[in-house]
Amino acid sequence: MRSSHWYAGDGRDAYIHRAWMRRGNPDSAFDGRPQIAIVNTASDLAPCNTHLDEIAQSVKNGIWEAGGVPLNLPMISLGETQVRPTAMLWRNMAAMATEEMMRANPIDGAVLLGGCDKTIPALLMGASSVDLPSIVVPGGPMLTGTFRGSPLGCGTDVWRMSEEVRAGLLSKAKFLDSESAMIRSRGHCNTMGTASTMGIMAEALGMTLPGVAGTPAADSRLLQAAHNTGRRIVEMVTSDLKPSDVMTKASFENAILALAAIGGSTNAVVHLLAIAGRLGIKLSLDDFDRIGSRIPLLVNLQPSGKFLMEDFYRAGGLSAVFKQLEKLLNPQAITVTGKSITSTIGDGEIFDSEVIKSIDAPLQKEAGIAVLRGNIAPLGAVIKPAAASPALLKHSGPALVFESIEDFHARIDSDDLDVTADSVLVLRGCGPKGYPGMPEVANMKIPGKLVAHGVTDMVRICDGRMSGTAYGTVILHVAPESAAGGPLSKILSGDIIELDVAARTLNVKVSESELAARKASVATENAYANPDRGWQRMYIDHVMQADTGADLDFLIGSSGSDVTRESH
Repeated sequence: MRSSHWYAGDGRDAYIHRAWMRRGNPDSAFDGRPQIAIVNTASDLAPCNTHLDEIAQSVKNGIWEAGGVPLNLPMISLGETQVRPTAMLWRNMAAMATEEMMRANPIDGAVLLGGCDKTIPALLMGASSVDLPSIVVPGGPMLTGTFRGSPLGCGTDVWRMSEEVRAGLLSKAKFLDSESAMIRSRGHCNTMGTASTMGIMAEALGMTLPGVAGTPAADSRLLQAAHNTGRRIVEMVTSDLKPSDVMTKASFENAILALAAIGGSTNAVVHLLAIAGRLGIKLSLDDFDRIGSRIPLLVNLQPSGKFLMEDFYRAGGLSAVFKQLEKLLNPQAITVTGKSITSTIGDGEIFDSEVIKSIDAPLQKEAGIAVLRGNIAPLGAVIKPAAASPALLKHSGPALVFESIEDFHARIDSDDLDVTADSVLVLRGCGPKGYPGMPEVANMKIPGKLVAHGVTDMVRICDGRMSGTAYGTVILHVAPESAAGGPLSKILSGDIIELDVAARTLNVKVSESELAARKASVATENAYANPDRGWQRMYIDHVMQADTGADLDFLIGSSGSDVTRESH
């Protein structure tokens, strides 16, 4: 065991390590049993993760039962709705902390507990870089809340109802009444937003026990799964089954298939690219388009459909989806069980065909994330056709440029705004470097004067991200971002933007020579973040672009589990 380097022997250092960790533990706790860290992102300030301490206890029970020693390891937690300026700013910090603490401590394996959007990606990034046996327990979605007799989808219905207030279709008082009904139980968002998507991605990558992802947080079966996960990690340590063994290129190919079929969040693109980068796997935006863009949408969940995560789980969950995709899956991928992913699907029965469709009768024929390129986005941009308006997937219109998110908020509802339904809203300065942290602001609200006339969607372009619970014809993750010298910084209001999703193109009708001669917007440059110290300074200096996962350049790859200097 790796931990024996701390505990074995009769020397002074081993004495100190054992004595300080004894605290009532029996002698047998140090006789070669696997020492298992429970990397726990529970926090009262990350409301979607507040229940993870209870899950951790079930994991502990399973570890003890299997002959291991469980050790709670609190980890940086990021509450998507709480932290400012954006949780994405600290995903890489949480990943680095996970890696460093796993490497620094006397552990042989880890159970990763995450729920809210950035926590599972950060944990997987960190565990991949240290490459000790690891397994994920997703915290699970909340139960469905209802308001005025109808189910409420977290995020998605907030966007919908707030627009109804702006259009005069819903009173502000009734909108605020829904607030207490939105969050019914413990757990993360109940739509197919980023949190639900990344839990499913963890299973699609093979990093959870089969059938766990999507289990509601309040369902007692999640505690049973946590107990079984505790048992399994001890076996994984014994057989030395590591993240690099499980998460192969084949695993990422299967995850991309799943992402398309479930109508998952565009944020998963950035996270999967970052995880792959830690493993040294060559994954690109082109892989998402090549593998996933023609895959049918099988899951009828908000924001691309009607239902919510509780419905997805009762309808058969990811196993039912994978059964429909079985002929497309790469059978070389394995899971934390050590078996091929195709052998763990089981019957994969669909129990509600309104929620999960068959591949022969899908919700949409082609729904995977599409990758666009052109003189606006030389390194790529993404769009989620399943959440877009079909009539806008091919569109030409004049740009209306906003220099920053502050400029957008100041002008979007002005009666003097020069905008029509054909306009293309362009928001820049919101990429990894510019904001910093690539916030979820790309899903810009429709100008107030157009909302009053019934306009519900427009083409929107941004170098930032959008919430996984959001919808609309939104082009995001534009790379390079404006703050990295991307062409987005040179677009002028009135320039004609041409979008053709079928052709995978996004261009501004300006000659190459004219675009090259233009100078970047001074107003946007003045709005870029420019911290003089701390994490934000480090982040801006080292963060890479969205097309490679927005990780820090010095964190790419793996450093393994060896400690470079030992205590004396």
